[in-house]
Amino acid sequence: MSNRSISLTDSLYRYMNEVSLREPPALLALREETAGLTQRSMQIAPEQGQFMALLVRLIGARQCLEVGVFTGYSSLATALALPADGRIVACDVSEEWTAIARRYWERAGVAHKIDLRLAPALQTLDALLAAGRGDTFDFAFIDADKTGYLSYYERALQLLRAGGVVLIDNTLWSGRVADPEFVDADTVALRQFNEVLHRDERVDLSLLPVGDGLTLARKR
Repeated sequence: MSNRSISLTDSLYRYMNEVSLREPPALLALREETAGLTQRSMQIAPEQGQFMALLVRLIGARQCLEVGVFTGYSSLATALALPADGRIVACDVSEEWTAIARRYWERAGVAHKIDLRLAPALQTLDALLAAGRGDTFDFAFIDADKTGYLSYYERALQLLRAGGVVLIDNTLWSGRVADPEFVDADTVALRQFNEVLHRDERVDLSLLPVGDGLTLARKR
């Protein structure tokens, strides 16, 4: 027995995925293509995608929001978990990376579920709020520029219904958030973000050692 989360060795990580990961072919193919890119570390881990899909199903999500698409692994995992009438508003600024995402969304037959908006995310989120979409989303995932996290979170919280869930990626930041020697802008922003959420009484909160740190916040 242990009173803290187990550390994952390479062999234990392989075993965990061997006995639990159920990765659809389209997701596996997308992950393999992304692995050949210089920026491949920006993609979430497959077990994280599966966890997100399970959460989407558990809360019965239909309206989802994503801030930061990259090559589309998280949005594809989410779209595959949504019912036929489910939709995702996906925010990104890169035509190059989202072109890869579009190919796999089409291949998996879920492109009609994803409304990709190529614009600064705050612009898209503010437009949704202005259009009366506040309190209408069930699920949100934030995985974009770290210095923008607090702004994205605040908008996402306004867009989520009561009981909706927002997930935020990279909140352990390879351990740098716990090392005071790291004072770069991204690390400082993530430290501040984690501290703000810890005090935020508007949400129920859990930070999990999944991937590079995954924070779950449920709007009260």
